[in-house]
Amino acid sequence: MSRIGKLPISVPDSVDVNLTDSEITVKGKFGTLQTEIPSVIAVTQEESTLKVSLKEEKNKAMHGLYRTLINNMVVGVSEQFDLTLILKGVGYRAAVQGKQLVLNLGYSHPVNIDIPAEITVEVVQNTTINLKSCDKELLGLFAANIRAWRQPEPYKGKGILYKGEQIIRKAGKSGK
Repeated sequence: MSRIGKLPISVPDSVDVNLTDSEITVKGKFGTLQTEIPSVIAVTQEESTLKVSLKEEKNKAMHGLYRTLINNMVVGVSEQFDLTLILKGVGYRAAVQGKQLVLNLGYSHPVNIDIPAEITVEVVQNTTINLKSCDKELLGLFAANIRAWRQPEPYKGKGILYKGEQIIRKAGKSGK
């Protein structure tokens, strides 16, 4: 059995969990999330804890995965997840205009990215983008889509970085 899958999930008082045979719905102050549960996984609720177990032993890999997914749902609706992106480079800027994120990344045109309804975007000092959402999967996907426009490059260190990320720099050409 999975070491992570065995751990119980503690549910705060402010979170409501509804279980059916094939679906789990989690409601909290930051939103509502739901996911389907495969038939080999069993989820039981005992007071303020959830336990994930296997019905069949041959699908052990799903045990820890679904425990983590359900835990992320509970944490997301009670506390929210946040990610910070930093724009590094001359002339790199970001701004929120309506429901779009506008990025100036050195192209001949500004890049417009539609913001999903579940995500809150805040731009601080034109170069720092703060993202918040209760859905960790959607938040990571949106941040990866933003970052894909300018990945950090190893020579000058320019690009879109996650907060705290270190870029391993290369020396480049050496002149004779």
